[in-house]
Amino acid sequence: MSRAHLDKQPHEVAAMFDGVAKRYDVTNTILSFGQDRLWRAATRRALELNPGELVLDLAAGTGVSTEELARSGARPVGVDISLGMLRTGRQSRQVTLLAGDALRLPFRDGVFDAVTISFGLRNVHDTGAVLAELARVTRPGGRLVVCEFSHPTNGAFRTAYLGYLMRALPEVARRVSSNPEAYVYLAESIRAWPDQAGLAERMTEAGWRSVAWRNLSGGIVALHRAVRAAELPVAVGDPEG
Repeated sequence: MSRAHLDKQPHEVAAMFDGVAKRYDVTNTILSFGQDRLWRAATRRALELNPGELVLDLAAGTGVSTEELARSGARPVGVDISLGMLRTGRQSRQVTLLAGDALRLPFRDGVFDAVTISFGLRNVHDTGAVLAELARVTRPGGRLVVCEFSHPTNGAFRTAYLGYLMRALPEVARRVSSNPEAYVYLAESIRAWPDQAGLAERMTEAGWRSVAWRNLSGGIVALHRAVRAAELPVAVGDPEG
């Protein structure tokens, strides 16, 4: 069984998701007590998509989130690093799903009206670089929504939630997942992830403006919304900087 480590090397992350692809969506629904469907719908609404707009769904997995975006009438393109996830999705999804690396997206500058990433930013090797790459492929004034696990705002609830993550979640995964070791990584990566304000700061540093967030399910998940700045920050080492 394959799992990634918290240094999140791309080949390890891809192999881990290849191993959970067949039962990934049903496992997520079970582990989230059905909340995953509500989180996908909330992400779609937060993007405020108009019919015909081009939207990137990064870390799309099997395309269930991409399919949700299509309900708006927009034109979604799903991208993921895991070929196993993409193969599974292409068997049943009627949306565009492409293989790609979040750090080197295969799109020209400013092509998308909106971009989103759900439960995938936590799994990349360089969070800031991916946020900057998302800004690169978004037109000035375009929107970003990040849907990601976060920090429950109530202290007692947070303690109970962390207990579930570290003890109950891996045990449930052993019963329903094709690769339960992957869910040990899942629990560890959620616990190590920055809080709502910490992610907002990273987004601002990467060239996003008007960053705001809304908690879902008591802060288990947070939706961060932002607008792409007219001018992007110059990368360190850029000869024009």
